[in-house]
Amino acid sequence: MIKLKRVYEEPSEQDGFRVLVDRLWPRGLSKKTAAIDVWMWDIAPSTELRKWFGHDPGKWEQFYVRYANELDAKADKVALLKARDKARTVTLLYGAKDVAHNNAVALKRYLESH
Repeated sequence: MIKLKRVYEEPSEQDGFRVLVDRLWPRGLSKKTAAIDVWMWDIAPSTELRKWFGHDPGKWEQFYVRYANELDAKADKVALLKARDKARTVTLLYGAKDVAHNNAVALKRYLESH
């Protein structure tokens, strides 16, 4: 099972394996407070794609297609997340305020459809 959660929310037992999937470390958050199991910054969208998107909901579907293309080239990272998902709950952590239009949402959609 893959879940989503803002990294600023309180960690819980139900989170299972906690994976931060942002390229940049969240502002104002210590590594201890974040309680992450692994930071997979390299599975996040490229800097260029992240800046182009700028959390603009109007660009969401195009962002997803571009990000999916980047993920196709990161098969080893995707496979690692899928393997973890089969073993236990995986929670993809993100820092964005928009809970519907962020890279973790796109990554979850990608993982569930491939």
